[in-house]
Amino acid sequence: MNAVTLTRLNRSDPDFDARLEQLLAWEAVSNLAVNRTVDEILARVRVEGDAALVEYSNRFDRLQVSSMTELELDAERLQQALEGLGAEQRQALEVAAQRVRDYHQHQLQQSWQYTEADGTVLGQKVTPMDRVGIYVPGGKASYPSSVLMNAIPAKVAGVKEIIMVVPTPDAEVNDLVMAAAALAGVDRVFTLGGAQAIAALAYGTATVPRVDKIVGPGNIYVATAKRAVFGVVGIDMVAGPSEILVVCDGNTDPDWVAMDLFSQAEHDEDAQSILISPDAGYLDQVHASIERLLPTMERQTIIRKSLQGRAALIEVADLDQAVELINRIAPEHLELSVADPEALLPHIRHAGAIFMGRYTAEALGDYCAGPNHVLPTSGTARFSSPLGVYDFQKRSSLISFSAEGASVLGKTASVLARGEGLTAHARSAEYRIKP
Repeated sequence: MNAVTLTRLNRSDPDFDARLEQLLAWEAVSNLAVNRTVDEILARVRVEGDAALVEYSNRFDRLQVSSMTELELDAERLQQALEGLGAEQRQALEVAAQRVRDYHQHQLQQSWQYTEADGTVLGQKVTPMDRVGIYVPGGKASYPSSVLMNAIPAKVAGVKEIIMVVPTPDAEVNDLVMAAAALAGVDRVFTLGGAQAIAALAYGTATVPRVDKIVGPGNIYVATAKRAVFGVVGIDMVAGPSEILVVCDGNTDPDWVAMDLFSQAEHDEDAQSILISPDAGYLDQVHASIERLLPTMERQTIIRKSLQGRAALIEVADLDQAVELINRIAPEHLELSVADPEALLPHIRHAGAIFMGRYTAEALGDYCAGPNHVLPTSGTARFSSPLGVYDFQKRSSLISFSAEGASVLGKTASVLARGEGLTAHARSAEYRIKP
């Protein structure tokens, strides 16, 4: 058995900060060659539309299609996939869907307004987007859970039409993904992937409708394309590789923690798994569990590369130091595998999702806990939030002045506008001032 080489850090080491920064460094869309390829694809799809989509699908996904009709799956096909599931799979999918739906119902924002003493009315009108696109990966793995997590919040928000794109390399259609689309209420499904799928959603073609926002994870080409079309459409985020940070006091079964680290490492070679503990002996135990359990994993090659490239075992003096590192790293997934996670919670400012207690495996959050598994990565939890219903709702300000209110505030507006040299603004307000 080959040993698993893991980065070992100690908060007290003089070079700790530099080594941690190096470990965390990640730029998902900096590759110049990728950028050039994506720019070319976006430009061609924008000009050539369906013809470019057919060509790219044949080239990149090794398909043999001649028209866009062959790249769309109708509602009947989705329903067939759902009805063809075994009882166990269907039940699991339905339980997960209902829990996701129930959780996101709590996020619905409502319109509101208030009236001031002079009759002025101010408020906010909340409306759903008309049409959104969801990207579902279909390469190394297929993710029915991503369908639920992206489509259900949009449905709860009241989005009228959901367009899903999913690559089907070598024409292999994943029935579980299609069943999830049927269950989540997806309206149209196109078997498109990569930057060309993002271009189709952003610009629209004769067949693929233009959407208002694109959500969902993808590879470097998808991430680069999403960044490039931002402004033409909205996007949820530019997602980097999956991440998990586990903080443990040394009293959780080391096999459990090792497998929690594996759960993210198996996504892809660039995923990041970090364990922080004040107990050096416990870090050794987890490392031993990793060595012993890795040969039992189906995706051990991917896990090994991920762990040896980007994982770390970090020793700290105490849990206060652990919290300091949590806020610095701002992880996508944070497991607080400690005796009293509630005690740490008030001090944690930056994390995508927080899993509390020894029994709360991150995997439960990925599939069926209820909260969304589309989370900010690469430190962006410092300023970003999980995907939710609010991502599919827009807010419009409501302003209605009475004659009295316009007269009073018109004077304030006039002074400020003239101070900025914008006299048309000033005079527009002054017309409403009572003599």
